[in-house]
Amino acid sequence: MPQDREPALEDEMLMARAAWLYYVGGLNQEATARRLGITRARVNKLLQDARETGLVSITINPTNVGLLPVEEEIRIRFGLDFCICTPALGSDRKGDEASEVLQGFAFRAVGAAAASHLRSHLAEKEDAVIGTGWGRTLQQMTLQLAGVKAPRARFISMMGSLTANSAYNPFEVVHAFARATGGEGFVLPVPFIADSVEDRKVLLSQRSVQRALEIGRSATVAYISIGELTEDSLLRRQKMLTSAELVELRAAGAVGDTNGIFFDDDGRPVDHPLNHRTLALGLDELRKANAVGLIAGRSKLRAAHAFLKSGTARGLIIDGDTALLLMKEIR
Repeated sequence: MPQDREPALEDEMLMARAAWLYYVGGLNQEATARRLGITRARVNKLLQDARETGLVSITINPTNVGLLPVEEEIRIRFGLDFCICTPALGSDRKGDEASEVLQGFAFRAVGAAAASHLRSHLAEKEDAVIGTGWGRTLQQMTLQLAGVKAPRARFISMMGSLTANSAYNPFEVVHAFARATGGEGFVLPVPFIADSVEDRKVLLSQRSVQRALEIGRSATVAYISIGELTEDSLLRRQKMLTSAELVELRAAGAVGDTNGIFFDDDGRPVDHPLNHRTLALGLDELRKANAVGLIAGRSKLRAAHAFLKSGTARGLIIDGDTALLLMKEIR
C-alpha cells in the first residue's frame, strides 16, 4: 500500500471511531476526546466530516414535525400516492443571505427525507430496481445512506450522462448509490443530449442502451429532481444549456425540466429541438416507473407546480417552505 494513503486511512478510522463513541456510545465530545487521546476541537471536526461524507446520517421521525395537512392537500390535489414535506425553516434573514440559507437547507432536508423513503423501500423489497436522475438533491440523498446494505438492489440512471464531472452527474449519482448500499449500478452509456435527432436514433438502437432502458422501465421506484429554467439553474451552471438555448426554450413556453425533458406551465413537453435530442426515459415511462419528484428550493416553485400538473409523479418529497408557497398557488 502506498505510504501516502496511510495517513488518510488513519484519519478515516479515527473519524469512524469518534462517530461511534459519540453517536452510538453516547459519550459527549469531551469524553470522546479523552478516549481517543485527541483534542475536543479535533473531535468536533471529525464529527462534522462524518456527517458531510455520509459516514453518519441522521434520521428524524417526521410524525410530530408538522405540515401533515399541507401534505394531504397536495397529495389529493395532484392525485399522488404520497407527499412528504420537510419542516418549514423560514428565516429571520433578508435578501440573498436568506435565499442562500434556505436553498442549502432545502437540498439537505429533501435529500435526507428521500433517503429515508429509499431505506423503507429497500427494506420491503430487497431486489428493488431504483431509477435515479441527477442534481444536488440526489447527491445529498446518497450521503444519507450510512448503514444501508442492499446487495441485491440495482440502481439505474434514467438519463444520459453530462459532460461535466461533478458529484451530481447522473453517472456519479448512480454509482454513489451503489457504493453506499453494496448494490449494482447501471448507466445509460450515452450523452445527455445527442448532436442531432439522427444521432439519437443511432445511439438508442445500440444493444447496451436498449438493455439499460429495459432496466430503467422495470424500476420499482425512481427518484427525479425538478429544475427551473433560469441563468442560475444547474443546467446553465454545468454549461449543458447555452444562454441562447435558454431564451429559445422559454420562448417555446418551457418553465422547467426533469430528466432532460423541458415542459410548459401545464406540464407538457414543449416543441423544441432539445426535447427531440434528449436521451432519457420520457414522462409516461417515468410515471410507470413510480417516479418520486424531489423539489428543493423556492426558485423551483413554478417548475414544481407545472411538473405536478403533468401527472408524472406518483409521489412527492418537497421542502416545507416551497410546499407552503405551492399551497398559496393551488388554493
